[in-house]
This record gives sequence, structure tokens and C-alpha cells, in this order.
Amino acid sequence: MQRNDAKQILIFEGLRQAVSDFGLLVKFKLTLLVLFSAVMSYAIACEGTVNWGAMLLLSVGGFLVTGAANALNQVLERDFDRLMPRTSNRPVVTGRMSVSTAVLLAGLMAMFGITILSLFNPLSGFLGTLSLISYAFVYTPMKRSTPLAVVVGAIPGALPLIIGCVVHEGFISPTAWMLFGLQFLWQFPHFWAVAWLADEDYKKAGFYLLPSYNGEKDKTTGLLSFVFCLLLIGSAVLSCWLGYVGLVATIILVLLNVYWAWHCWQLFKTCERTAARKQMFISFMHLPLSLIVLLLDRVW
Repeated sequence: MQRNDAKQILIFEGLRQAVSDFGLLVKFKLTLLVLFSAVMSYAIACEGTVNWGAMLLLSVGGFLVTGAANALNQVLERDFDRLMPRTSNRPVVTGRMSVSTAVLLAGLMAMFGITILSLFNPLSGFLGTLSLISYAFVYTPMKRSTPLAVVVGAIPGALPLIIGCVVHEGFISPTAWMLFGLQFLWQFPHFWAVAWLADEDYKKAGFYLLPSYNGEKDKTTGLLSFVFCLLLIGSAVLSCWLGYVGLVATIILVLLNVYWAWHCWQLFKTCERTAARKQMFISFMHLPLSLIVLLLDRVW
């Protein structure tokens, strides 16, 4: 009896570890954030009149494509991930999951995810494929050669918002470009704050992702983060002027970006870790709030 109990415990622990490793492989929390953006852009394009079946398919397809890109990223960076404490426990790095298994899972997720997106229209499937390839095979290898990788990575990072709109509209509309611009610009102050906080870790693996000329922590990061917040303000005002966003929503977006810009300016002035941490945490709040404001603007 005890032997059976012990066997059941081992099976349960193995299953729990497998589920945990899959979550690490697809970067579950990051994938959910990307998925949230795609779903919100779909809801904005629908102006709140959501087809829940379509939203479910978008969620599944988007999750699979994003998970595949993250899995391939870990396969390609496994030798560098083991050099950084924050990534050294990933399943491929530790050997809990073989490279072949990770590639197989990535391939299956990519195939099914792109197929699901293509059910809406060919453009959705193409953009999903473009996002996966540009993230895994362009952005990932560039990270060790130039800080400009952040610019390249911001493109697949913002494509889910276009995909969400294309799923509903069938083409790349002005709304899709507006939402793409929002997330594209948002990624710079967000990622540079993360890179500032994880700089020591990144350098152990040979990643120099801060925007300064020598890749060091200096005023360049805070200044450029501040500039991109100003660009976000300009984007909000332009969207209002073109008639895509209402006045009340624009005022809220401007105030939100001013608040973020002020904290980016603090990083420029102080070059302190606490300022970078505040800049990062505000970014986590900024994007969901911005998308919610835009959705409410369309619904009301």
C-alpha cells in the first residue's frame, strides 16, 4: 500500500514539474501579457461588440504562437541562460527538458497557432508567422551584438495588437496602426528599465541592451526613456486630432504618460536603481490602463 502511495506521489510530482517546466518554457506570464494586448485590440476594433468564439480562438492561437517564439528563444539562448541566475533554472538549461523536446513543442505550437490565426484570414496567419520568426530568429541573435536589438524586438512585441484588429477587420486599419504605435513606443522605457535592473545578469551572458554607446548605466537610458514617453504623448494627441480617440480618453492618456515621463526623468537625473524600479513598475500599469481607456472610449 505504501509503495502504491509513493508511486502516486512520484507521478504527481513528475506531472507538477512537467506543467511547471512548460510554463517556464513558454514564459507564461509574459505570454499572458502579450495575449491580453491582442485580445484588447480585438475588443477595441469590435467597439465592444465581441464575438466570444472568435476571441477564444484568438486567445488560443495567440498563446500558441507566442509560446512557440519563447520556446525557440530559450533553445537558442540555452548556453547563455545558464550564465545568468535569473534564467539558470529554465528547463532546457537544467536538462529537465531536452532540446529536441523543446523544439518539438515549439513546432507543434507554431503549427497549430498559425493555423488557428489563419482561420480568420490569411493576413492574421502571416502576421503571426512574421512575429514568431522576427522574435526568435532576428531579435534573439541580435541581442549579443547590438543594443539596436531592442528596436527590432519591439516590432514582434507590438504585432499582436495589429493581429487582434486584423482578426476582426481583415486588413491593417488606422486603429491597428494606432495600437501598434502605442505598444511599440511603450516597449522602450519598459524594457530599458528592466535592462537597467538586470544589467549585471545580462552582461554575464554577453548581452548589452542599454542604449548608451558603451552599454553602461548612464543618463542616456533615462533621457531616451523620457523622450519615448513624450512620443507617446504626441501619439495620443495625434490620434485625437485624427479622430480615432475621444478628448476625454486623450487627456487621460496624456496624464498617464506625463506621470511615466516624470519618473523616467528621475532616472535621468539620479541614475539610481530605485528610479529604474519605479519606471519598470509604472510600465506594468501603463499598458493595461491605456488599452482599457481606449476600449472604454470606443464602447462609450
